[in-house]
This record gives sequence, C-alpha cells and structure tokens, in this order.
Amino acid sequence: MGDLSTAQTVAAVVVALLALVVAWVWGYRVGRMLEEEREIGDRRGDEEDRSLFGDDVPVREAEHGLIDVMPSAVVIADERGMVHYYSPGARQLGVVQGGWLSSREVEDIVRETAAAGEIVQREIEMPVNYPAGVRPRTRPSGRGIRAGDAAPTDTLHLRVRSGRITQRLYAVLIEDVSEQRRFEAMRRDFVTNVSHELKTPAGAISLLAETIADAADDPDMVRYFSGRISKESARLTEMVKRLIDLQKAQSVGMNLAAANVSVLRVVREAVQENAVQASAKRIAIGISFNGASVASTAAEASERGERGDATVFVDEESLRTAVKNLVENAVRYSPERTQVGVGVTVDDGRVTIRVVDQGIGIPADSLDRIFERFYRVDPARSRATGGTGLGLAIVKHCVQECGGTISVWSREGEGSTFTIELPTAQAAMAAAGVDADAGDGRAAKVPAVPAAPDAPATPDASGGAA
Repeated sequence: MGDLSTAQTVAAVVVALLALVVAWVWGYRVGRMLEEEREIGDRRGDEEDRSLFGDDVPVREAEHGLIDVMPSAVVIADERGMVHYYSPGARQLGVVQGGWLSSREVEDIVRETAAAGEIVQREIEMPVNYPAGVRPRTRPSGRGIRAGDAAPTDTLHLRVRSGRITQRLYAVLIEDVSEQRRFEAMRRDFVTNVSHELKTPAGAISLLAETIADAADDPDMVRYFSGRISKESARLTEMVKRLIDLQKAQSVGMNLAAANVSVLRVVREAVQENAVQASAKRIAIGISFNGASVASTAAEASERGERGDATVFVDEESLRTAVKNLVENAVRYSPERTQVGVGVTVDDGRVTIRVVDQGIGIPADSLDRIFERFYRVDPARSRATGGTGLGLAIVKHCVQECGGTISVWSREGEGSTFTIELPTAQAAMAAAGVDADAGDGRAAKVPAVPAAPDAPATPDASGGAA
C-alpha cells in the first residue's frame, strides 16, 4: 500500500513538472511573438517618421526646397486662412499678405476641403494684388512692346487645388492660367474673324452678281458692278494669300534655306516693291546705313561707290517678307506727302532694321495686340486701305524664323517705329556652330538675340532721338 502511494506521488510530481515545462514553453513562444510584433510595430513607426529624402537629409530644408521648385505656387495654411509657409510664387501672385491668405475665394476652398475631407479643385478669377516690391511691367508711351508680349492685366485666372496634409494644415497649389485663357480667347477670335472676313467678300460678290443680272440692259451699271466684283474678288484673293503666307510662316520644321544675306539689298528690294504705292501718295522713302543716307537702288549705290553693308545668316525670303510688309504698312497708314525711313545699323554683333513712319500712330492699349492675327486698331480704316489684319502676324513669325526679335514704339499722331533685330552672320554662325566660310546655302536655325533698348521714332530711322 505504501509503495502504491509513493508511485502516485512520483507520477503527480512528474505531471506537474511536465505541465510547468509546457506552460513555460508556451509562455516563451507567446512572449517571442509579442516581442516580434512590437519590433515590427517599432520598425513601422520608424519608417513612418523617417524622411522621404533619406536619413542624412535635413527634413525641413528638403521640404522647403521641394516646395520652392514646384511650378505651382504653394501655400501651407490652416482652416482659418493663417499661412504657415508659402513659396516665392505665391508672393508673386499676391495671394498671401501679412501671414494670411488674401483671397476670400481661396479661403473658401480651404474651408470646403476641411468640411468635405477630400481634395477640392476650382478655377477662380482674382484681381491683381501686387505686393510691395513687385510691380507690373509698364510701357509708357508704348515703348518696349515686343511680339508676343501681353500688357499687364487687372485680373488673374488661377487654378486652385487644396488638400489636407496634417490634422490641421492644408496644402494649396495655385497655378496661374491667365496666359492660357488669353490664348484660348485669341483662338476663338481667330476662328470668328476668319469666318467673318471670308464671308464678307464672298457675300458681296454673290449680291453684286445678282445685281448685274438684274441690270443686264444697262451697260454702265454692269460695268460699275463688275468693277465692284473685281475689287471684292481681289480682296478675297489677298485674304487667302495672306492666310497661306501665315501658315507657311508658322509651319514647324519647314525647310528654311539659311544663307549669308545682304541686309541693304533686301531693304532696297522691299522699298522698290512699295514704290508705286508710295508714289501715288507722294510719300518719300529714304534708306540709311549706320545713320548716313544711302542710295535706294543697287545701281545708284554702285554709281556712288557705296560699299557699306550688313550681312545676316537667315532665310532670305522670310527676311524680305518681313521688311516688305513693314514698309507696306508704313506707306498704307501714313498721310500723303510724308516720309518713311528705313534704317540699318550694325553694332556689337547685332543688325537692327528700323522702319519709321510719320503716320497716325497706334493707341497704347492696342500695342500689345497688333501682332495678333486679324487684329485691327480701326477695322473700318483697315478695310478702306485694303488691310487684312494679317501683315504684322506674318512679320512676327518671319522674324522669329530668322532668329530675331521685333518690337514697336508708337504714339498717336506722331507715328510708329518697328524694329527688327538679328545677329550678324558671323555671330549667328558662331552660336550655331557653323563655319563662317561655309555659310552660304547651309540650312540652319539661328538663335534669338535680346531686344534693343527702347528707341523713339526718328525721321531718318537711325535710332537717334526725335
């Protein structure tokens, strides 16, 4: 009996020991599992807190740098509109003042983001609010207008996108789309103007043809209306021709035969092509080179022994078209018995061609639009003089294809000065990596050069003060 009791006791002890071992093993495993979960959680926390830019990159510096290089203006603000950080672009747009959002509409977008809990995007219009130290471009008396420039606007078109980045802060991205909206408006105007300009002479021709049919027994009326049809037909033909010229000038990748071109020869040819129109209005066209009067024809220059000239590396037809159109406009919009001057100057690797008239001038509020297609300062006057509204648009594109720039100075009642600037042949070919000795016949695009300082119109087109 005693032996049985001892055996039972030993068995109970063994079972208890086994239970302890099992409990210890289970507890150890559970502990390891919990420890591993804690380690995984710690690693996740470290990864969440770690900078996206790397452990050795200061987070604040990297974040500010990222915001500053973004193309859109960036503002970090809270729901009240208090600004915690903003990029230089936000200051340029004037959306931040005194540490707060200055636009009520932008504030509303931030509040809408907070309420909706999602990204909100909207396009708004905002009056220009230039901050201290930032001023719009000014153009007193029309000076400094270049093709493609836009006059300072009073309204900004802004695309605003707002989203939450922390519990209480919001990122506001603001993109200025004013130029995009302006170009869209120009495109709509172009389509409207093309339709109108082509429909007007076409409708007139149809009406005149019907009138002739009704007046078939009256030779004088037939002769008169036939002349009107011929005039409207010529106008329609000129319009189509100008549109084709503009399309050619705007064609991307068109094959331009750049070569060494004599500027004075091109100027003389442009003047001769407008000689008949100038003579009809008794307008004298003078040519100067570096401030000195020169012959208006190559033959006369040869007789005088004139040798001065300027050479540019361009597509000759493009340059001739540009100068011809400028001289044509100068004659068209100048009163009778006035003067038109075409001056060529060479200085510091640049060739300047100025076409100066003593005409009616251009209003200041139209200067930034005169290079647009179909834009006319006075539509009625343009139609009376035969203008299509495409000449200066063609000039702009031709000059750009030559690697140059064009600008205009004008004042109403005093006249206008259109200035083309081109690099000399030597400067252009050096910049393009073309050997100067192999310039003729080599196709190349030449780089644009900066615009010349503003210059008022002068009778001799030499660039001096009036």
